[in-house]
Amino acid sequence: MRFIADLHIHSKYSRATSRDMSPENIWKWAQRKGIVVVGTGDFTHPKWLLELQEKLEITENNLLQLRNEFRSDDVPPSCRADVFFMLTAEISCIYSKNGKVRKIHCLLLAPDFSAAVKVNAALSRIGNLSSDGRPILGLDAKVLLEIVLGINSDIMLVPAHAWTPHFSVFGASSGFDSLDECFEEFTPHIFAIETGLSSDPSMNRRLSALDSVTLLSNSDAHSPAKLGREANIFDTGLSYTEILDSIRTRRGFLGTIEFFPEEGKYHYDGHRACGIALSPQETIENNYLCPVCGKKVTVGVLHRVEKLADREPEYQPEGAPPFRSIIPLQEVLAETLKKGVNTKTVKDAYEGLLRKLGNEFTILTDTPLNVIEREGSPLLRKAIQRMRTGNIHISPGFDGEFGKIKIFENVTRQAIKGQTMLF
Repeated sequence: MRFIADLHIHSKYSRATSRDMSPENIWKWAQRKGIVVVGTGDFTHPKWLLELQEKLEITENNLLQLRNEFRSDDVPPSCRADVFFMLTAEISCIYSKNGKVRKIHCLLLAPDFSAAVKVNAALSRIGNLSSDGRPILGLDAKVLLEIVLGINSDIMLVPAHAWTPHFSVFGASSGFDSLDECFEEFTPHIFAIETGLSSDPSMNRRLSALDSVTLLSNSDAHSPAKLGREANIFDTGLSYTEILDSIRTRRGFLGTIEFFPEEGKYHYDGHRACGIALSPQETIENNYLCPVCGKKVTVGVLHRVEKLADREPEYQPEGAPPFRSIIPLQEVLAETLKKGVNTKTVKDAYEGLLRKLGNEFTILTDTPLNVIEREGSPLLRKAIQRMRTGNIHISPGFDGEFGKIKIFENVTRQAIKGQTMLF
């Protein structure tokens, strides 16, 4: 069956994460979004794992479901659907290799509680798993892969947000130039990477070395409303084994739903303290220094891709899974209503559309425009039409600052003055 999966999220036990990230709220919001399979996140945290064991039950296909006693009716009837959980966790590996400090985040997918418990037992001997939902371990990413495969060969390790400057396998600040350099003889066990919010599949396809891996996209959500800002589309059976096989072989992997990468907070180079955003060419012209204060700029994802790429930007491999970029519905409504995204006006409009039209992904990608106009407004129809065709305006994100995306207003960037002007 065709379904959407978001496999990388966080729990309330991770730093800078909403207290609302509970199994019950994740279950509710997955239905609002249209997500059928969602990661648990953070299974390495002892308290979170206990809560997962209390509130989730295993299905015959090694996915998990929320127990009936923890379910509520607080989901619009038009959105109600089965939601399955997959045990997932993110590990921050910080270590020295080849004369450089490496900071690599790794996503783990685990088949069952038994495997998760064994992973936790092994990793607890290396570092403190209770300090954060995403633990920081002084552990080579290759060794982490070796450990988890030794526990259960059905555990999968996926390099997380693979291009983020500071914490990723290809990051400009602390990553590697290739998967082989990072994982060495264990590289054949890397079947996928996560592209992250600041890149999309077309950027990753510029590296021929990535032709053999699946390009996954996940939300890395820290709050329920951020679920599904990126996600994957599968056409397989609803089982851990079939999803894993699809990632390994790309059979039944239909593609991804993406952020517009320019909106990601590390797409461009820049220096946030001075408000400076730079294209790769501008960075080179400025000798990698901030034109205001003279300090080094943070090299972003677009620049890093340009450096490692062996193909032109227009290259499209034959048979590559497609993708489509979206803007979250609450952000679309905020612009059409000229209200803040977290205002009651926007929240009420969002819930009203869900009640009338179904889940968010359906509205953003499939609902006929005339129906959107009838149940929403002519301006909402125009906004979603422009989003679907990519006819939007973005001032790129840089150095930890999200890009500014507008549907109707033009956005221009004055990099040297460090100002974003809206016209």
